[in-house]
Amino acid sequence: MTSERLTDLAHGGGCGCKLAPAVLQQLLADKPAAMPFAQLLVGTESSDDAAVWQVDERTCVIATTDFFMPVVDDPYDFGRIAAANALSDVYAMGGKPIMALAILGMPLGKLSVDTMRAILAGGEAICAQAGIPIAGGHSIDSAEPIYGLAVIGLCAPSNVRRNADARAGDALILTKGIGIGIYSAAFKKQALSEEAYAEMLASTTLLNRIGHVLAEDEDVHAITDVTGFGLLGHGMELARGSGLRLHIEQARIPFLVHAEALAEAGYVTGASKRNWASYGDEVSLPDDLPEWRRALLTDPQTSGGLLVACKAERAEAVRAMIEQAGYPRASIIGSVTAGAPGIEVS
Repeated sequence: MTSERLTDLAHGGGCGCKLAPAVLQQLLADKPAAMPFAQLLVGTESSDDAAVWQVDERTCVIATTDFFMPVVDDPYDFGRIAAANALSDVYAMGGKPIMALAILGMPLGKLSVDTMRAILAGGEAICAQAGIPIAGGHSIDSAEPIYGLAVIGLCAPSNVRRNADARAGDALILTKGIGIGIYSAAFKKQALSEEAYAEMLASTTLLNRIGHVLAEDEDVHAITDVTGFGLLGHGMELARGSGLRLHIEQARIPFLVHAEALAEAGYVTGASKRNWASYGDEVSLPDDLPEWRRALLTDPQTSGGLLVACKAERAEAVRAMIEQAGYPRASIIGSVTAGAPGIEVS
């Protein structure tokens, strides 16, 4: 076994490994229309976070899968981050996870069995926090380390929250700080402080279980989680799906403590640039915005927060409830208006 860092075995890390939005659109461009299954409430039509199948008048099943390569070197931490990220898709749809299956790809001969066991243990620890079992899974010998989960959840049909149901006049709330990709870029170059690593770990392992609570509020209209496409990318999915325009105020976006300084120093991921190339023509930015600040807006988040569209009159009360539930950076960052789908940043 070698003594290589876990992140050195992967060409990318975390949700920054996702295919760029433009590439994904090309892959799905000629996909035939979905068969008319009345029970399929959410499929591939709106770039949503998970599939939703209605079983009966009281129950929907939510299904998702998510996996990626290491964003940190500690195998236990890697497992925890990957598991929290996978569970997030169920919470973002308004559901509650009930079980998961592990997905494991490991370069045999490069990593010890103990390392692989630690990754699995990290995932199990997060699932235990969520109150669910890892009931099985699948593993392969792969060139790079890969770990994640397939997750099944449940919710009531009335509690399904798509990214396509925002309404004109809604306020936008973000539940976690932005900057995970910036931090991971600095970590890979061994330029991230212990304090910043602890902040990154606390954010990426914080379960988005508040999504299940928010879905019970009729004034919360749409929810999506902010991951590999960055705040602007997942905001664009919400804008396109809802046929509306988002207005985001830079000054109100919660950033991780060192994110702005690290971005200005050049610790930016390649995924951030690919993200901007994919959807930048649909986003209006201030003319004097420096490139490093744009990188923060397109920064790929691993196990990021939820972007929530809710009735404006309730926005502060909803934000305060989210904060009290354990999300100290929850912030109102903008609004939704009628207009051509896109985003205006001020």
